[in-house]
Amino acid sequence: MQALPHGITLSCRAAGERGRPVLLFLHGFPEAAFIWDDLLTFFAQAENGGYRCVAPNMRGFEASSAPLEVKDYRAKFLVQDILALIDCECGASQPLAALVAHDWGGAVAWNLTNQYPDRVSSLVIVNSPHPGTFLRELQINPAQQAASAYMNALIQDDAEAVFSARDFETLFAFFSQVSGPEHSQPESASAAPAWMTADMKNRYRTLWQGGLRGGLNYYRASPLRPPRAGDLAAAAITLPAEAVRIERPTLVLWGQQDHALLPALTVGLEEHIADLTLVPLPDASHWVVHEQPERVKQEIAAFIHRA
Repeated sequence: MQALPHGITLSCRAAGERGRPVLLFLHGFPEAAFIWDDLLTFFAQAENGGYRCVAPNMRGFEASSAPLEVKDYRAKFLVQDILALIDCECGASQPLAALVAHDWGGAVAWNLTNQYPDRVSSLVIVNSPHPGTFLRELQINPAQQAASAYMNALIQDDAEAVFSARDFETLFAFFSQVSGPEHSQPESASAAPAWMTADMKNRYRTLWQGGLRGGLNYYRASPLRPPRAGDLAAAAITLPAEAVRIERPTLVLWGQQDHALLPALTVGLEEHIADLTLVPLPDASHWVVHEQPERVKQEIAAFIHRA
């Protein structure tokens, strides 16, 4: 557990000696820090850099602090948590060797790297849309609007009950990727992926039994979602170029079979990122960290060793 100066506590998983260059890993929804365990072990080994590797459970997840109010999950507070954790791990003057992030963790990483570039030497993003291209696609692309429509289900008042029903059937279905962009949410968990073993499924079940409210509040607090009747959402937003500019070397790994975050989100990234390495992964989905762990490790290792 890491107690932060502003009163939030993050439960963290870690490998490697303190005092070594730090790699920080941020997870998304509906996951937790344990998804990074294999990478923590890999990059802590001397032959792979001997890094200090840390993966926090984000605010609202697992045993980390979980404020009840939606407003407490706004981007500025999520960034504050991770910035304070960087200071705890690196000291106030040393940057991370790399910030590695997926899904909602990526949303925080994009913001933090834009606002505090001196705290991050390099950035690795795995299937997490840059706010500039995400806003563009939510405003003009009907396919991405349809693919993201599930977000409007996650913000409903009864979402905790709906997504907990029948042993979390609908949440498990997110991993099956059986739905296409025309569906607002996954349909069935019957086509579970090979990596979703009985042990892994129980791990997720145990996580979700601890509560879904924190994770769902990320969606409730963000206006970056498809417009709908009575809710302009993304249609009402403008983002100045300087608010989304990334000046640090950035690797973007993108599973091309992601049914929620379409490949069009990677088009035009070079307009926002000064030093971009984009690696499309044709046979991977949103869950590429589970599906292709060796490829993910190899791409990150090659990138951070040259960045």
